[in-house]
Amino acid sequence: MPFRLLIPLGLLCALLPLHHGAPGPDGTAPDPAHYRERVKAMFYHAYDSYLENAFPYDELRPLTCDGHDTWGSFSLTLIDALDTLLILGNVSEFQRVVEVLQDNVDFDIDVNASVFETNIRDPNFMEVSFIRLSTLVVGGLLSAHLLSKKAGVEVEAGWPCSGPLLRMAEEAARKLLPGIGTFIVEFATLSSLTGDPVFEDVARVALMRLWESRSDIGLVGNHIDVLTGKWVAQDSGIGAGVDSYFEYLVKGAILLQDKKLMAMFLEYNKAIRNYTRFDDWYLWVQMYKGTVSMPVFQSLEAYWPGLQSLIGDIDNAMRTFLNYYTVWKQFGGLPEFYNIPQGYTVEKREGYPLRPELIESAMYLYRATGDPTLLELGRDAVESIEKISKVECGFATIKDLRDHKLDNRMESFFLAETVKYLYLLFDPANFIHNNGSTFDAVITPYGECILGAGGYIFNTEAHPIDPAALHCCRRLKEEQWEVEDLMREFYSLKRNRSRFQKKTMSSGPWQPPTGPGTFSSPENQDQAREKQPAKQKIPLLSCPSQPFTSKLALLGQVFLDSS
Repeated sequence: MPFRLLIPLGLLCALLPLHHGAPGPDGTAPDPAHYRERVKAMFYHAYDSYLENAFPYDELRPLTCDGHDTWGSFSLTLIDALDTLLILGNVSEFQRVVEVLQDNVDFDIDVNASVFETNIRDPNFMEVSFIRLSTLVVGGLLSAHLLSKKAGVEVEAGWPCSGPLLRMAEEAARKLLPGIGTFIVEFATLSSLTGDPVFEDVARVALMRLWESRSDIGLVGNHIDVLTGKWVAQDSGIGAGVDSYFEYLVKGAILLQDKKLMAMFLEYNKAIRNYTRFDDWYLWVQMYKGTVSMPVFQSLEAYWPGLQSLIGDIDNAMRTFLNYYTVWKQFGGLPEFYNIPQGYTVEKREGYPLRPELIESAMYLYRATGDPTLLELGRDAVESIEKISKVECGFATIKDLRDHKLDNRMESFFLAETVKYLYLLFDPANFIHNNGSTFDAVITPYGECILGAGGYIFNTEAHPIDPAALHCCRRLKEEQWEVEDLMREFYSLKRNRSRFQKKTMSSGPWQPPTGPGTFSSPENQDQAREKQPAKQKIPLLSCPSQPFTSKLALLGQVFLDSS
């Protein structure tokens, strides 16, 4: 019997209305203003509880009203919550926390960081310190650094190319360099702001090594031994172990305007559809054979519809989202593992640690479609989290969705991701959703640049990065010389006019220095960088053309050229 016939069709149809625009239980669509205030109250209940009972520890233990360190004693919850404060409009608290972090957080300590390569979480879903520190600490500090001026922080001369939070991010990143990982969003941003290419180069090495390690049918496993290059776990899917890899191929392509990263993802996407997709669910298969190994849905996989929306695959994204939403409505949350044929939880994986992934997808898809069904998920999330998880000191992890037993932990991503995505879902006018109608012009030591025009790229911990910032801090000597040459030519009305026009027309966005169908490794990037053509200078108030086959739209999607 084909696998698709084993899926309980009644479960798929009974729990959700077929019409996307169906109203809520009371006959009306959720009121965004009402739920926006509810979400804000959720944030402050959790945030104030952390400050009163857990700071300076990493996390709050909400059942015992105390704190504990998880992976380094860096006050992770405070770092994670920083940009959420600004998104909620709390400028004064953002400013205070920036000062607290500068005075109290020290990265000059040894961290016993277990390196699980591309894993965000290990098989027991405990946070892996190395990856967590990269995406949370480095990403959180970079985001806060780039948002500082908007929050009214007095920035130093040279910002955004310098600043205390940037220096903290660089210090933390240098500690993490020996471990490598696919942190292209954080490390490419850091390289652009500091002028040191080593961070982006290391991240590109990791991306290319995984690309080279895919199977003959185009799949990757979920755990690789970096010393031997052998796949330790050969289950292939879209969830734990590879989720950030796929996510960063797409987001890295958008952030860096890198057509090869997008081409890599689209190639993976074909294999994923061919071997792991069944009736808009995604299963786990053996990476070399393509045979089903685990017919389960993991809650971490719920980021996938949001990622699909970024490449313009809205119809498939909505169908998959609705499947995942049925699971939420069945339990009031997403269990860590869900057996698709049986339509129920998997033993010892019945918990819900308040993860953000389904809410994240709802936010992306709502920006793309305006479908009120997505607001209904937001409403359900607020109601169920408050009803099941809220305690006197914050919000507790749900240990078992079957009987709603709680566990004594509130992970920092609740404030960084879950609450943030919920708020952004209900706040269409937030500055994060800026469509380019407003912006800030800033003067740097390298010229004038535009910031805050929108198009923010969220890292895997939901810390927004302003893509325009990557163009503010050009430090390569050849670029500085080019600016001087152009200025001389501009003020010389007659001299070398034809050479100036030829130079302007022949320049263009960065292209990887490789032949068709190949991917360069960072070992030869330094030499290639010296030979590549000068980058085109972007005039004020204009946007760079995007050289790859996907175009970023104003509603949070990337549409294919053919659409």
